[in-house]
Amino acid sequence: MAGIAADPIYLDVSVPPGKRTTLPVETTRHAFAYVFAGAGKFCNASGPLAVPTEAVGWADTTPPVEAASRSLVLFDRGDEVTVQAGEEGIRFLLVSGKPLQEPVAWYGPIVMNTQEQLRQAFDELEKGTFLK
Repeated sequence: MAGIAADPIYLDVSVPPGKRTTLPVETTRHAFAYVFAGAGKFCNASGPLAVPTEAVGWADTTPPVEAASRSLVLFDRGDEVTVQAGEEGIRFLLVSGKPLQEPVAWYGPIVMNTQEQLRQAFDELEKGTFLK
């Protein structure tokens, strides 16, 4: 079996209310943060633009002021990520990995290379044949 192409690194990060922390990120990697609890402002984010992980507010395309629970924040290139915790603090998973250098088609929980593969995956999911 081949190794994992992206060679991911995962950091479970908790920042107390009102505090700020800075985390290093290798410049050869792409990174994102998935917020589990609380809220905060991510500095050095390419937006910050939180991507909803559930069908909540899809019509609202205004970038949020803070990234809250169940938000995904995508980062541009850089060597660090800084987060300022909100009033309740923030807990998030910071993930970084080597770029795949291939096309990505994404919808909901499924990620494929093309829209056609994505449609096929959802058809298989509906038929109950997605997991083989």
